[in-house]
Amino acid sequence: MIEKYSFGTHPETGAVVAAVREGERLPYFTAKGEGEGTRFACPLEKGDIVYGLGETMRGINKRGGRYVSFNSDNPHHNDSMPSLYGSHNFLLVSGERTFGAFFDTPARAVFDIDLSGSGRIDVLCERGVTVYIVEGESCNDIARQFLAAIGKSYLPPLWAFGFGQSRWGYKCEKDIRSVANGYERAGLPLDYICLDIDYMDRYIDFTVNKKRFPDMKSFVSEMKARGVRLVPIVDAGIKIEPGNPVFDEGVEKGYFCKNLEGKDFSAAVWPGLTHFPDFMKKEARDWFGRQYKFYTDLGFEGFWNDMNEPAIFYSEYSKGKAGDRACGDPLYKGGAYLNDYKSFTHDMDGETVPHWEVHNLFGAKMTQASSEGLQKLLKTRFLLFSRSSYIGAHRYGGIWTGDNNSSWLMLRRNFTMMPGLNMCGFLFSGADTGGFGGNCSRELLLRWLALSCFTPLMRDHTTIFTRRQECYRYRGKNDFKSILSFRYRILPYLYSEFMKAALSSDLLFRPLAFSYPKDERAKSVEDELIVGDSILIAPVMEKGAKGRTVYLPEDMTEVRWNGKVFTEIPAAKGEHFVKVSLHEIVFYIRKGKCVPVSKGGTNTSEVDLKDVTLLGDGKEYTQYLDDGLTRDCTAKNLRVITK
Repeated sequence: MIEKYSFGTHPETGAVVAAVREGERLPYFTAKGEGEGTRFACPLEKGDIVYGLGETMRGINKRGGRYVSFNSDNPHHNDSMPSLYGSHNFLLVSGERTFGAFFDTPARAVFDIDLSGSGRIDVLCERGVTVYIVEGESCNDIARQFLAAIGKSYLPPLWAFGFGQSRWGYKCEKDIRSVANGYERAGLPLDYICLDIDYMDRYIDFTVNKKRFPDMKSFVSEMKARGVRLVPIVDAGIKIEPGNPVFDEGVEKGYFCKNLEGKDFSAAVWPGLTHFPDFMKKEARDWFGRQYKFYTDLGFEGFWNDMNEPAIFYSEYSKGKAGDRACGDPLYKGGAYLNDYKSFTHDMDGETVPHWEVHNLFGAKMTQASSEGLQKLLKTRFLLFSRSSYIGAHRYGGIWTGDNNSSWLMLRRNFTMMPGLNMCGFLFSGADTGGFGGNCSRELLLRWLALSCFTPLMRDHTTIFTRRQECYRYRGKNDFKSILSFRYRILPYLYSEFMKAALSSDLLFRPLAFSYPKDERAKSVEDELIVGDSILIAPVMEKGAKGRTVYLPEDMTEVRWNGKVFTEIPAAKGEHFVKVSLHEIVFYIRKGKCVPVSKGGTNTSEVDLKDVTLLGDGKEYTQYLDDGLTRDCTAKNLRVITK
């Protein structure tokens, strides 16, 4: 059961699409104040666990932390960092009273989850908010109800589940060919290569640098014929440059955000001074979505949206030079960066709305604009993922978790974010495997790849300032071949479980306690997850570890992949120390369940999803199977396969 409770008013976010009735009195929380700020408090029992909050730091259990929903371009990720790139205001309290709560507000919100031992949840919403309370029989039931209320997930094509390579610094055709050749020579699978800002003419959206890519259409076709798609980046700002048809039309039609004087707002990002499309305005979203024809005409079928918090280096109201605030620290110089967000407005249904009041929607609305445009331009499913997000954007595209770094902490946070992201609708998600910032060691990259084999988005991405992070550049390429080949072996299961979860409004990643609610030990496990219906994963996430302790809530089948064969071993309920070499992947199949695996391939087009072997002690598996491109994705594509 879901009910909603209104406190003040706020612009519509579009997060909840189901009809939800108004409740009479807010349960669980007390509320003080309205309109300009409402504070909510909810007592916690000693053993209560708090899940959710999507893209936030710390562990799966959010208790003991402070989290600020204010989308920020901030690569300094650590467990004390309150804000990242997305705002996902759904939490789920599990204990004597188990319920979910979604604080639907496009403005800033602060969540203090028993930070100082207060024994309660304190929430501050700076503007109006609608609170949705979800009650049900279990954590799974509550999560599924919420997912049904916010609408079904975006559905990517099959090739988007392949391995992707990316780097800020691929500047020309030669660089891209070199990467593709490197993977091919090493016998390593690859499905796509991402193009960062260097493919553009002077970092301007909807352009190509003709010197670096003299015939992009032919190049895209050439690479696709090799089994490698190209995926360009698209940023949020449109360069101020009269004569550019995109800029000229945006000015003429009034599609840009306005400054405090009612003129088009100017802020610097990569191309210099830009105007921001007013994504809150339907006409502007439609216009922006149409611009993707530039890319689809060149043959592109996948895209990643960036800098859409929006990132601002400086604005017409703040002094500085391009790059001096590239990190996007929201606390830069005592709040100067925040003041930029108070300096422009949006047109929402004819009403002028300060950006500050809808800040967390900007990236989500850009994703919506892109997705709706691509739906009209392409007949098949497309890859689309974004950096900034809000609940509701999951219906239009996936996300990656932003500019992380090459550290074991960030590997663990990639892991712990996954169930929270799923609870907020973002099934197609993943991190920059290996880390965006910093020099990734061989050991860290192999362990991270072993985790990423289970995340829908699997992309190795790094910045121009780090060592080259392509897998073939490390010694011992057979270890990398073993791990990457596993991704293509497990693809029938991963694709099927993703599609089934998306179509039935279910989770792909679950904390152990969701599947084993009566197991007290499972409630405290932070380094194991259930993936889909059948698999438990327990990746190695500690530097120098030769293995790890694994807790199994029931008898399972241990499956070990060594690069050549799968080995199945009965594993008893309880704790075990399990050795895992760098070239191995070990996972567990739940009792009575099956997992289909393929014969693999060097890209997704070579993987035969019909030709599978069933692992585990179960007798049958219900597989989702389609052509990987069609939009006709329904339960009719389900088939039962037996041993």
